[in-house]
Amino acid sequence: MASLKEIKSKISGVKKTKQITRAMNMVAASKLRGAQQAMEAFRPYAGKFAEVLGNIAEKAGDDVSPLLVPREEVKNVHIVLMTSDRGLCGGFNANLVNTANQFMEELTGRNISVTFSNFGKKGRDWARKEKLKIVDAYLNVIGGKFGFSTASTSGQKLIDGFLSGEYDEVHIVYSKFVSFANQPPVIKQLLPIPVLETVGQVQESEEKAYMAEHLFEPSAGELLNTMLPKNVFIQLYNAMLETSTSEHASRMRAMDNATKACDDMIESLTLTFNKARQQAITTELMDIVGGAEALRG
Repeated sequence: MASLKEIKSKISGVKKTKQITRAMNMVAASKLRGAQQAMEAFRPYAGKFAEVLGNIAEKAGDDVSPLLVPREEVKNVHIVLMTSDRGLCGGFNANLVNTANQFMEELTGRNISVTFSNFGKKGRDWARKEKLKIVDAYLNVIGGKFGFSTASTSGQKLIDGFLSGEYDEVHIVYSKFVSFANQPPVIKQLLPIPVLETVGQVQESEEKAYMAEHLFEPSAGELLNTMLPKNVFIQLYNAMLETSTSEHASRMRAMDNATKACDDMIESLTLTFNKARQQAITTELMDIVGGAEALRG
């Protein structure tokens, strides 16, 4: 059994660790509130944008944007992988990396070349370790402060690569925030823009029988060519907001579990310390009684 000094030192170390995990939990909770508010505020805009875009696409007729046309043969696929820049957030990054890895293996099994753009150090480090081709890397973005300009800059590069034929398809791997306890990894096609999602062909229900009619000036085709790239930027920005919120939620949950684990360790070590102290006291008493009996004899 360890000495009393060693056990006491371990208890002190675990208590300090508990203070750190509790502080990180509070910081993550504070950041989560801000990130969640930004994400929830952006969702209605993204939905309304898709609705208007769908109405425009219906009026465009044969004037179809190249961003909507799928390639006859897919040879090069570009994956945008979004992870965090820091760890200590449970299996958040591992789930995203595993999802991207499985998707990549599926593509390479069909003789498709795969390249990557990484948002976050964890995804970039994984791609470097696996010796994958990294086209772009955006660090210190997810989980921090970022603006729409980041999404528009990176999105324009993706559009240019798609139009030039460098990429036949572009997919994004990010974490979708469903709830505090559920942030599943999602693979979403970014380019060519999926018709059903972009054009907004939403089935009319009884609750939504009325669809507003939009008048276009200039032509629907010209507006579509302007708005489709913005839709790519919006999808990227929305994925960044979702992933950032998911990271804070995952870190908050991980630090909460770590704090509870520290409490369990402190309780176990305290019990061990009391047993060791009781044993030491019993041994000293036996030595005293033995010495007294020896003097008496």
